[in-house]
Amino acid sequence: MTRIIFVRHGETDWNVTHRYQGQTDIPLNDKGKHQAELVAKRLASEEIAAVYASDLTRAIYTAKAIAKEHQLDVIPMAEFREISFGEWEGSSFSSLDIGARGQIDKIFTDPANIEVPGGENFQQVQKRAVSGIEKLIDKHPDETVVVVSHGAAIRTILCHALGMSLANVWSIRQDNTAVNKIAYYTSEGARSSMIVELVNDAGHLRG
Repeated sequence: MTRIIFVRHGETDWNVTHRYQGQTDIPLNDKGKHQAELVAKRLASEEIAAVYASDLTRAIYTAKAIAKEHQLDVIPMAEFREISFGEWEGSSFSSLDIGARGQIDKIFTDPANIEVPGGENFQQVQKRAVSGIEKLIDKHPDETVVVVSHGAAIRTILCHALGMSLANVWSIRQDNTAVNKIAYYTSEGARSSMIVELVNDAGHLRG
């Protein structure tokens, strides 16, 4: 069994101002850096074999705080990047024209079928994330690893583990530095089951 602890990155200024961040490489703000330290302390007692992260700065910084507690390096993996919002990145909902806002509405009303102009859809995000998970399962049998990723990407991972349609992707909350745990079981070399053990636990932010 491989246990993967998925952690969302800390807060950025674009999170605060509700701008479409996607794969734009925005750093953590001061609050986000503090959150990273808090989640690192939270996970300090875990037996962690390796720390992986999306290759975007906000995820790498959060992962480095966690890895420091275990004397580990951070291994970047592009498979765990956030969804690309293409032409919408850097914009807020209110700053876009009416046509674009109508398309963005579909992210929430029909997320399984939305096509982001110049970006990705949720199926593509889930496919690459699951590909990354498969690599970690093969590399870390009977170990626990951390993956620092992003809100939408982690939601697609949880949908996959729970056997849920991506139409339900927004039914799963993901706060900044939220901790999620999934156990991946194998049987004679085949994937047999996935058990979600924890979702969106951000108790460390509440002291």
